[in-house]
Amino acid sequence: MERWRKILQQSMTRPEDIAKKFDIPLEEIKGLENEFNIRITPHYLSLIKEKGDPIYRQVIPDKDELIDGELFEDPLAEDRDSPVHNVVHRYPDRCLFLISHVCASYCRFCTRKRKVGDPTKISLRFIDEGIAYIARHPEIRDVIMSGGDPLLLSDDKLEYILQRLRQIPHVEIMRIHTRIPVFLPQRITAKLVKMLKKYHPLYMNVHFNHPDELVPITVKALGRLADAGIPLGNQTVLLKGVNDDPEVMKKLMQKLVQARVRPYYIYQADMVFGTEHLRTKVAKGLEIMEALRGWTSGLAIPYFVIDAPGGGGKIPLLPNYVLKLTDDEVVLRNYAGKVFRYKQPHKNGKVHVEEIKEIIRFEEVEI
Repeated sequence: MERWRKILQQSMTRPEDIAKKFDIPLEEIKGLENEFNIRITPHYLSLIKEKGDPIYRQVIPDKDELIDGELFEDPLAEDRDSPVHNVVHRYPDRCLFLISHVCASYCRFCTRKRKVGDPTKISLRFIDEGIAYIARHPEIRDVIMSGGDPLLLSDDKLEYILQRLRQIPHVEIMRIHTRIPVFLPQRITAKLVKMLKKYHPLYMNVHFNHPDELVPITVKALGRLADAGIPLGNQTVLLKGVNDDPEVMKKLMQKLVQARVRPYYIYQADMVFGTEHLRTKVAKGLEIMEALRGWTSGLAIPYFVIDAPGGGGKIPLLPNYVLKLTDDEVVLRNYAGKVFRYKQPHKNGKVHVEEIKEIIRFEEVEI
């Protein structure tokens, strides 16, 4: 048995063990495994410094998961946009392909609680059906593999899928979405990376939520992937008590860039049942974006998005930098709060030299 599988088998899965380790009354968490699976890898468990800290809050079940909060089982309406098993086809030129039902650790804020951990809902039996669907739809140029976690498949099973997809002429790029570098960095073996390297252009999006997750063994795993020419992006979920602090988020983004991972998205938490205690106000995300833009490298600034409830797709949100927009001018404020006027091009196209100078000049103004 491969070493990473042996490590995975040592994960904490029983409420009794969690209650004992963290001095939690068993009755507070007993039964929550029926609401959603519990698994915490030894590596991720070792990152928890104290009860209630940002690492703890992501994976330890909490009685507040039973609060209704008027939330949904399928907040993004993925099942509605699933033409065949394991495939979600919402956007014009790309699709989501669910190829694994299990995760190394289970995030308490998971948007697919209704499916993840259930082999009857995300099954390897439907892989060929999904590949056949993708092959029949020439508009699909980008396939995003997720689950569950694709990297919990064996190398052989994962390569079977990659090989079949790469044989489809209209599939230009493939992406793997994973939390394995966070939860089980030992899975990023030289053998795995050598196999993945054969299927370029292949991208990988990882999922870090807190700077404490970027420890040396994890950074080494990310470096192994980057050295294989796999572009790495990061998707972060904005979570109360985890990363809802501008300085924490800035530190996370800077550490990601240092590890050769490009920040891609900060997600407003989905409206999924059992997560009311982890959701923040949207204003908090906008505050964080203001603390990033201009205050750190542009490489370290992701998009802040809401994945619209009901299947509307990802909608980017920005702080209000445009204060006034007319045919004559745009009035803007910069990251430091200073206000500037940009002159629009002359309407009739006849612009004198003096006017050109005015058009291209940013002028600091008072509003």
